[in-house]
Amino acid sequence: MQPKISIIIPMYNVEKYLRRCLDSVKNQTFSDWVAICVDDGSLDNCGKIAEEYAKTDKRFIVIHKKNGGLSDARNAGMPYANGKYIMFLDSDDFIHPQTMEIAYNLAEKNKSDIVSFTYDRFYRPQLMVRHVLHLDTDNVVPFGVKKRYDIEKIQTRTTNDIFEYATERTHNKTNPNRKWLIKHCQVWKNLYKKSLIKDIPFIKGILFEDFPWWSAVMLKRPRTTVVPLPLYYYIPNFGGIVLSEKQLRIMHSLCVGIKTAYKLYKQKADKIQMKKWQSLFMWFFVNWAFRKLKYLKNDTEIQSARDEFIEMNKIGVFNDVPDEWYDLREKIYKFIGDYK
Repeated sequence: MQPKISIIIPMYNVEKYLRRCLDSVKNQTFSDWVAICVDDGSLDNCGKIAEEYAKTDKRFIVIHKKNGGLSDARNAGMPYANGKYIMFLDSDDFIHPQTMEIAYNLAEKNKSDIVSFTYDRFYRPQLMVRHVLHLDTDNVVPFGVKKRYDIEKIQTRTTNDIFEYATERTHNKTNPNRKWLIKHCQVWKNLYKKSLIKDIPFIKGILFEDFPWWSAVMLKRPRTTVVPLPLYYYIPNFGGIVLSEKQLRIMHSLCVGIKTAYKLYKQKADKIQMKKWQSLFMWFFVNWAFRKLKYLKNDTEIQSARDEFIEMNKIGVFNDVPDEWYDLREKIYKFIGDYK
């Protein structure tokens, strides 16, 4: 029987956190789900732990595969996701007990393609501080996880124009719409209708794959309900991939994402969508990639970076620039020199 929600959980060397993650799914107040646990070639006991859950609860499905990275693991889980809706959960994180109940009911009530919630913005900084102070981080329970919500009283906002709310921009605290903004593009803080995302794969082999994927999702004009509740608990993996990767690979990944998304928008977006996407997303990632140049170690790495920016320029990424990013574009042109 088709479940209402399929939740895809990529797993790689996170046995320390995995039980908490899977327990948060098992203990949902909403029961009609299937969890697809993708063992991405873990070298620890992730696969065995997930199999334990599958033996006692048929709603857990375990897939074992060779290591291919986060994008590849999510892509591998998609063929098994036969629910009407899909969620993503990173295996070192966990969710509020009512996450599925709230998201599903709002999706059905508002006939939405996406229900966008948020993450607890106090919990992660708290763990970071405790880590620096060499205090326990494993047994800290976020205060909000015990809170129970009355779905009928939850405030939401529904839109047919996701570009009105999705942004990388930092908004002033006095902005009356601030709480309704879908800040950043993490894929795990949304419930998606499967029909919306089933043909949008994640780019394999890059970091920050969320950006080009989310850009493609927005281009489909999804009807979106925003619910500003902290239903996701994001755990800093202190030895995680983002903290340990070489800066050149980070820059390369960002450039691949920018080029992929730009080509898609150039092909399919109307002028208004293109302008909003560039202003609200693209140039923030261009800036992020350019800032990585100061960490590069030698001429070979610098030339590799220059080649990336030259290629972006050739396809037109820097042609249209908002006033606020004009100085950045001039710095990029100076960096790539005669190739401009």
